[in-house]
Amino acid sequence: MRAAEPGGEAVTLTVERVGQRGDGIAFWRGEPVFLPFSAPGDQLRARLLQRRGQGWSAKVEALLVPGARMQPVCRHFGQCGGCALQHLDDAAYAAAKLAWLEAALAHQGSTCSTIYPVRRLQPGTRRRARFQLARGRAGFHARQSHQLIDLAECAVIAPPLFALLAPLRRLSLVLFEPAESGIANATLSETGIDLAIELPHPPDLRRLETLAAFAEAEDLAQLSWRCGDELAPVARRRQPRVTLAGIAVDLPPDAFLQPSLEAEAALSEAVLAMAGEAGRIADLYAGIGTFAFALAAKAKVLAVEGSEASVAALARAAARAGLSGRVSAERRDLAARPLDSEEMARFDAVVFDPPYAGAREQSAALAVSPVPRIIAVSCNPASFARDARALVDGGYSVVEIRPFDAFIWSANLELVALFERR
Repeated sequence: MRAAEPGGEAVTLTVERVGQRGDGIAFWRGEPVFLPFSAPGDQLRARLLQRRGQGWSAKVEALLVPGARMQPVCRHFGQCGGCALQHLDDAAYAAAKLAWLEAALAHQGSTCSTIYPVRRLQPGTRRRARFQLARGRAGFHARQSHQLIDLAECAVIAPPLFALLAPLRRLSLVLFEPAESGIANATLSETGIDLAIELPHPPDLRRLETLAAFAEAEDLAQLSWRCGDELAPVARRRQPRVTLAGIAVDLPPDAFLQPSLEAEAALSEAVLAMAGEAGRIADLYAGIGTFAFALAAKAKVLAVEGSEASVAALARAAARAGLSGRVSAERRDLAARPLDSEEMARFDAVVFDPPYAGAREQSAALAVSPVPRIIAVSCNPASFARDARALVDGGYSVVEIRPFDAFIWSANLELVALFERR
């Protein structure tokens, strides 16, 4: 078979499904062709570009017959790298997200007889954003590029975060020289926005004064600057704070939060339901206590987390709320030193919510533990399926999986899964 070269021949294709990066997938001579921003059922003309894995990347030149499409809600869709799926109609969208989970399980040779429909959460509620900055511009990266898309609108993030973009553009004119760039990490807490700006070099006095004035003018709760590993406060006008299951928690810098209040509530509800009547629970990768405080209403909880600042915030919140007897916190790197079988023997259930890469080492330890019930929370179906395979091989059954579309229009899927020892 003659290989197509970059900029090679144009072909007519029909998109069959949406892949796990959000690209439509068609087939040419038996090999997959990846077509960005295409939809199942699209008939289109595309130009093959270059090899991508076992198939080809391609550029769509013309849409001949539209498939399962709808009008995107944002003018930047197709350029901005934040969203991949705004163009899919509701049925195709839900089917694509569910298919990613099923494909990830199948890849690991696993199945689950009870997978709930994807629960779709609301747009315009994202309370965390990582804005790219350059002189006079602020927004997100373009798809698979370092090009900055200067946002005129965004249907994903909460309005107070979007409203910060115009002031950030003005601030960038003072902070950056023409060739410089930076990042603004913004978190919407209950007491206001916590903003940390990554700079190419430590700020001089003029820039520090400008940052302090910016925090005052924009009524920020807190403003910090970061350069490399150094993080330094500029202004703390109010302590950034969130409420988790009725418990006020001071938000440390760079702390993990679920993407929205709605996602936090939905995931917590699922974790609580799956925990059942368990009276002693270990919450692994606990963060600042999203699930620990919810579970503490009916169980004693050991919260284990690798971040020193998060563990300290969790412990302080528990003490203030009079929960020190029900919630204890331990700092521990679970990749380097996972809880072992003997340590887990005293728990009726274990909850684990690892980072995107999953919990390979802790899952292996869980697989040989006597814990009767395990609840997994994940934002990555691929790493979840790998960890689930370890648990199944260790004697657990996948009882149910509840998927949540917490990162709307993105190529991500959140889920909560229940495992029980056979």
